[in-house]
This record gives sequence, structure tokens and C-alpha cells, in this order.
Amino acid sequence: MKYVIEKGQNSPAYIQLYKQVREDIVNKIYLYNSKLPSKRIIADETGVSTVTVEHAYALLSEEGYIESRERSGYFVIFRTEDGFVSSKSVNIPSPHIHSAKSSPEFPFSVLAKTMRWVISNYGESIFERCHNSGSEELRDAICRYLARSKGISANVNQIIIGSGSEYLYSLIVELLGRDKIYAIEAPSYKKIEQVYRSCDVKYEMLPLGNDGIESSFLKSTDADVLHISPYRSFPSGVTASASKRHEYVRWASIKERYIVEDDFESEFSLSKKAEETLFSLTDSDNVIYMNTFSKTVSASLRVGYMVLPKHLVSAFEEKLGFYSCTVPTFEQLVLAQLINGGDFERHINRVRRKKRKENTV
Repeated sequence: MKYVIEKGQNSPAYIQLYKQVREDIVNKIYLYNSKLPSKRIIADETGVSTVTVEHAYALLSEEGYIESRERSGYFVIFRTEDGFVSSKSVNIPSPHIHSAKSSPEFPFSVLAKTMRWVISNYGESIFERCHNSGSEELRDAICRYLARSKGISANVNQIIIGSGSEYLYSLIVELLGRDKIYAIEAPSYKKIEQVYRSCDVKYEMLPLGNDGIESSFLKSTDADVLHISPYRSFPSGVTASASKRHEYVRWASIKERYIVEDDFESEFSLSKKAEETLFSLTDSDNVIYMNTFSKTVSASLRVGYMVLPKHLVSAFEEKLGFYSCTVPTFEQLVLAQLINGGDFERHINRVRRKKRKENTV
């Protein structure tokens, strides 16, 4: 084995090991259904504890790369095939109603303190118009946050701020074109379909299986753009497996296809690491990443953002750069300070710890 743990890095040992083993699985060093080395063997060869190896294997298991078999060890369940992996039908639960009470509450005292800080430090500049794509402060804060929390490498000019997901959906249609065919999950968040219908574009509904869109429908679709929520689709609650995420990436690598990755609510994953994003997986520069602050801070803020592929930045500026940003400067500066000051991530970590504790009871 060639696994090396560098103790001087900021990344914990189990994350370093997780990434190296995952890379070997994706690159077929370990084939489907093959057995991974035991925890003790890897621990002895890398100089870490078996607990560290166990944590790395647990993450790989959570994301669908491997599974533990009683008294047999860990086996690879991830497939990279020339075709498409199969998936079984899923029982869709009854839709539940989104409400403010269902969201983990961001501490009001922290929000109020941050608002006072912004007013005190920025003064009358909070009345000034920001850049049409959003304030420099917030876009820079988002870039840094995505890099350290989700492994997304992006420049400030790739970030577009807007007043919620629905507004950004419509911008995507204007950017990519009304002549494109869009595909969405079935079932999916109803406003996604409503926006595409209101934009008068062709769209297809692709049925979900247990681990994402059914492979047969994905393979046969005529769509140019795939709009998905791989972390947890609403209202089904379906999460795309590791194999399925790579399948989406392979689908988009054909012709001039795009993926719209709606990463809503992924910050509150029970996993000990951030969920894998399609944006960070692909090398094709064809994924538009989207997220909002509706769950993490407050739905009343109506602030969302998207990360454009690098090659679409100039096209966006040419076609849509004249649009003014729809989010007040003051709110953007407050969010930027929450992120830069650490309160945003402290809240996320606090909620995740609480959920993990509740899940073990």
C-alpha cells in the first residue's frame, strides 16, 4: 500500500486516509466486491491507530463506497462501469410541510450582535449598492467557506448572490437558454417544476430510485441540463449514493450537458465530514452549485447563491450582468461577518452534534 499520513497537515489523519482509499476505489485499484485491507494492517503500515482507520472506513461506508460485513471485513460496493449502475424503486413517503419551526434556530443574540457590529463598522455604506453579482465581502466569505468545508475551489467572480433559489433557477434558464431540455427528479420540490414551467422551457421528470434517479431513465433522457438534489431530495428524502454521484458526472461529460446541483440542507448532514459535491467531483467544468442560507440562518433572509463553472462567468456577465443584486447590502454584510467571524460554522457544528446525539439514542 502507498498510504501516507502527513502529521503536519491541517487535515485530520482519518480524512487523509479516507481520501486516499476513496481515490483507489474510484480508480479501480479496489474493484467492486473486493475486500479492503484490515484496519490493523493499514494502521501498522501508516503509523496511525486502528480507531483512525475505523473512522476513515466509517466515512467511506456512509457515502456508499464500502460496506461492513459481519466477521468478514469491509468490501467495496462502489461501481464505475462503462454503462450505468442499476437502482431499485423507492417508496416515496408522504410530503411534509416546510415550516420555520422545522429549521434549527440560529441564535438570535448572535444575529443581533452581528447586525450591531455591521452597522457600527460599516456605517452609512450599508445604504450603498453592491456589485450586481453580490457584495465582494459576502462572495469572498462564501468562497473561503466552500473551500474549507466542501472542497469547492472557486473564485469570487464565479459566485452569484440572489434572493432565494427560485430567483436563481430563473437566471440559470436565461444563462443556459430556453432551447435546452431540463430534467428534474420525480418527485421533486414543486417550485423547481413551477419555475421551469413559468419560463416556458421543455422539461422531463425522471423517477427516483433508492439511491437517486433511475439509471434507465437517466440513460434515455434527451435532457441537456440535469437539476438534482443529491444530498437529500425533497419530498422523498432520497440521497444519491457514491456510485450514483459518479454516474451523474459521467452523464454530464457527454456532449454539452450541465448539472444544476441544489445542495439545500446538506450542512446538517450527520456525517463527520461534509457531503461530497458533484462540483468538486467533476473535471468537466459543467456543474452549477447552488445553496441558500434558509436552513442555516433564517428563511426570512431570502438569500441564496450559486457557483458558476469558470467558462460560464463571461457569458453570465454578457447576458445577465446588467441585473442588479436582489439582496440588500446590509444583509449580505451581516452574513459575511457571520461566516468570517466563525459564528456560522459554530452553529452548523452545534446542530450536527445535537442531531448525531439524538440519532444514537
